[in-house]
Amino acid sequence: MSRKSYTPPGIDSCLYLSAKSLNVNPAVGAKNRVLTRSKTIHTPRLDPQAGREAVKEHCGIVGIYSLKGEPVAERIVKGLSALQHRGQESWGIAIPGEPIVKGLGLIGVGAAANARKILRLAGNRGIGHVRYSTRGRTTLENASPMDIKGEFSIAQNGTVANTEDLYPLVTGEFPILDDSNDTRLAGYRLLQHYRREHDWTRAFNRLARELSGSFCFMILTKEGEVLAARDEAGFRPLCLGYDEENKTHILASESCALTALHADFVRDVQPGELVRLNKDGVTVTTFADSPRHYHCPFEYTYFAHPSSTIEGHNVYETRRQLGRVLARKYRFSADVVIPVPDSARPAALGYSEESGIPMEEGLMKDRYRKKGNLRSFIEPTDESREEIVREIITIKPVVEGKRVIVVDDSIVRGTSSKNIIRALRDAGAKKVYMVVTFPPIRHPCYMGIDFPTREELLANRVDGEDTSISELNKKVANEIGVDGLGYNDMEGLTKGIGLRPDEMCFACVTGNYLGLKKDPVVRTREEMKA
Repeated sequence: MSRKSYTPPGIDSCLYLSAKSLNVNPAVGAKNRVLTRSKTIHTPRLDPQAGREAVKEHCGIVGIYSLKGEPVAERIVKGLSALQHRGQESWGIAIPGEPIVKGLGLIGVGAAANARKILRLAGNRGIGHVRYSTRGRTTLENASPMDIKGEFSIAQNGTVANTEDLYPLVTGEFPILDDSNDTRLAGYRLLQHYRREHDWTRAFNRLARELSGSFCFMILTKEGEVLAARDEAGFRPLCLGYDEENKTHILASESCALTALHADFVRDVQPGELVRLNKDGVTVTTFADSPRHYHCPFEYTYFAHPSSTIEGHNVYETRRQLGRVLARKYRFSADVVIPVPDSARPAALGYSEESGIPMEEGLMKDRYRKKGNLRSFIEPTDESREEIVREIITIKPVVEGKRVIVVDDSIVRGTSSKNIIRALRDAGAKKVYMVVTFPPIRHPCYMGIDFPTREELLANRVDGEDTSISELNKKVANEIGVDGLGYNDMEGLTKGIGLRPDEMCFACVTGNYLGLKKDPVVRTREEMKA
């Protein structure tokens, strides 16, 4: 374990606390402790789609510390709103000395309904979370941040894949727990380590040895510090920013949240780092190391906001470059290129620029049906996925009588693709081709993406063997009803994103879970959501 302090360019060095030796324990015996009450305020869900399962993404986390002593609750709401694409099931805000405020549904709706309550939160530091679940049910009890015995509040982006290992370690001391929520289990295990070590870096070092999976933890301690820890593999993104005008440090899942808060991007939190925000500024320590990193390429092709920059690569530009890669790989003769909205738009533009085939908007989302972000691959049933696709409208003059190339970010189950192709043919398209920025997904993800069984994955269903891309293109094309299909491959994905192959995770493509500490336990969707 190593400690280091740093001074980002343009930020006064006096704001940063030089790191001290590992045996220093600022928490134990600290004066003026600010207690976080264990009580939680549950807010009603005001959701026009009540009764339907909410659209899902990754989780999003925010941590803010104002050195000027200004309230941060409103800024946390704004940061979470910028990360809404990462989670629409529930939201929560933790401020020291106040009950945790939680609600189901969208943060914008919940915050508007509870504006007076949120504006009364006077603390100058806090954390927030928007959730989609890969483990556990969608309930207020499972919404984050979660209180851990009054010692700290915790929120997470990621998935702990080996909860069965943590459960017996935790429940001997805290028998009321179940193992359905990985954040809660990890939080109580972290508390056990902290009580023994009396040092956050050493506590995270011990926890990291026991966790297999992905995590970015955001923590608010009862002493009022904001902590953020990113797993040593770097599966999920996390970044640090600074608002010079308001003297405020910000941690967030993506840099788009920093932009929304008018803060400067300082840098990515590196894998294995623990960042601490307090009255003295920022301290960074390293709690774990890995011989290589396993950044998730799905962040670049699908999950992340196009304005975000992750590991030095802008998401919009990587998607655009992926389109150019596909245009060089698959030279279909066509009249028009159209994207599947919204995440495939930059890739369609890149394909158009490289191929010389004009791009037009042949598919549009119905923006007046208040479904939130229309992301269909992680919806749990064919019926709910088809409902999302029905909210995509075909622009008939764009496609009628034309040879159409559809650009999409991925094919997971294939339900959306089939319905979109059918709609284009009904609108009079002469030929329909499809190119896909992500390679064939054959295997489940245990690092934070909600497609846990191989049986759900189209590439596996049509041919479970590791056949060539060219052969699989033909089989999947026949399955979804296109005249030609072009999957990207890992080499093309690597070129488009700009990271080296040994910096990314390809487990959902290859089935090699090299970034996990142990082989994952295969579970059904029902078991994951129990």
